[in-house]
Amino acid sequence: MTRSEFVFTIGFQGDTAIVDRRAQRAYGRLSTLELAREGLSRAAFCSALHSGDQAEMQAFVDFFGEQAGVKDLTVDNLKRLFGVYTVPDEVKRTVAL
Repeated sequence: MTRSEFVFTIGFQGDTAIVDRRAQRAYGRLSTLELAREGLSRAAFCSALHSGDQAEMQAFVDFFGEQAGVKDLTVDNLKRLFGVYTVPDEVKRTVAL
């Protein structure tokens, strides 16, 4: 999956990812923190997760924790909150709606 597809995935049907086309077009070029500043926290988290960059993820965790007023926020807490744990390997195609 591309970054943009993963960031704006709204669900799965078997091995197919369902992507929000409108959001993808409007916000697909924004960085992780730009997405977070736009209020797209789940998309920002997915962006940081897809990048695999620890510094980018920590920047998002710090930003989100500050905005939410939560101390001691961890990546595992956010994985449970957003329901996103990894970039799925089994996705064979995407459908943009």
